[in-house]
Amino acid sequence: MTDPNPLEAVAPTRIAVVGAGYVGVTTAVCLAYLGHTVVCGDCDLAKVERLSAGIPTFVEERLGELLNDGLSSGRLRFVTTAAASVREAEYVFICVSTPGHADGSPDLSDLEAVAGEIAVHLLPGAVVVNKSTVPIGSTVLVERLLDRDDVTVVSNPEFLREGSAIHDCLYPARIVVGGKDRNSATRVGELLRTDHAPLIVTDAPTAEMIKYASNVFLATKLTLANAVSDLCELLGADAQDVLRGMGYDPRIGSSFLRPGPGWGGSCLPKDTQALIFMAKQAGFAFPLLEEILRSNQAHLESVVTKIRQACEGMLAGAVISAWGLTFKAGTDDLRQSPALAVLRLVAEEGARVKAFDPTTVARPLAQFDELEVHSDPYSVCQGAKVLAVLTEWPDFRSVDMAKVFQIMAPNPTIVDARNLLDPTEVRGIGFRYVGLGRD
Repeated sequence: MTDPNPLEAVAPTRIAVVGAGYVGVTTAVCLAYLGHTVVCGDCDLAKVERLSAGIPTFVEERLGELLNDGLSSGRLRFVTTAAASVREAEYVFICVSTPGHADGSPDLSDLEAVAGEIAVHLLPGAVVVNKSTVPIGSTVLVERLLDRDDVTVVSNPEFLREGSAIHDCLYPARIVVGGKDRNSATRVGELLRTDHAPLIVTDAPTAEMIKYASNVFLATKLTLANAVSDLCELLGADAQDVLRGMGYDPRIGSSFLRPGPGWGGSCLPKDTQALIFMAKQAGFAFPLLEEILRSNQAHLESVVTKIRQACEGMLAGAVISAWGLTFKAGTDDLRQSPALAVLRLVAEEGARVKAFDPTTVARPLAQFDELEVHSDPYSVCQGAKVLAVLTEWPDFRSVDMAKVFQIMAPNPTIVDARNLLDPTEVRGIGFRYVGLGRD
């Protein structure tokens, strides 16, 4: 697929992006690539300095390429305050984090702070675009905080997949924009529309709800895939073929229909809990979502059970190695990673836990002191009783498994929580192989 022509896709526009996190940087580099003049503001000086030097702050395919293209062309620059980024902008994209509180409610303090900071600096006629994932009604909150009759606010939720974010930004599956001013909402939609993607222009609460409903549907689908996999093991069916057979049905589709150690990341857990909270606030019972969270945790614990069983029922003193720490391949994101959750539970039972991930070789994991992080997929396996495959990095398929077998403890077991490896091949080498939903 050929990229949109970066200088002809849309009429050049002055744009501000507030927040240089995952969504903000992706949005900024893609809009600059399309020919717009983009200023991205963030209060993190170290982050701004790295990005200004053309150094990506997270792992994402093509990010370095588009970042440096924007900087060298002069269409992209980074500043250290939100106010400095918005002074000449026709459109202002707010892309700040909204982490969840313990009760599931989103923390809107960053959103509120940004709105307060930029209010007096916005140009008359500017359109403020709320791209952060926020509770239903937050667009009205931003309008109230800005207190500007000459400025409009719309909601434009992001649907970026980590590892494919640049592609998703340039080739969106759909664009959703909601606001009271439909003209402003339509203009924002056309600003982002480069590949004839469906454009849904609606009101702000509906746009905000589309984001949450989409993410909880994906969480539901992943939960079902894992539950079907667990049941297949008990009934003697092959989950791989069952899920593949389901996926060919166009009403179901094959995406998000593969078993894993559980689902996580920065969005699905937070957004599922947030929608449960909002439902309770509205007086609506949503037991389906509550069960999805319980089922996901139960499935994660079932992976720990497989590892424990491979150690004759006792993890204390066992050496467990893991391939993969990030919540999915293609990213360095460790937030709510099921791989880390599995290994924490294993460590709590007294095992010595070692791990390798292609993105974490050079950084310690402060949130997991007991974890030994290794620099390659071989050294991490030295003396281990069990090798757990927890993230679906394709690199692991090319590892010399015969060499791994030689350096592990006698009679080693592979617990493949991603069904990534070939069972016939590794069993032929001498491993005991335990996958998900397969014999």
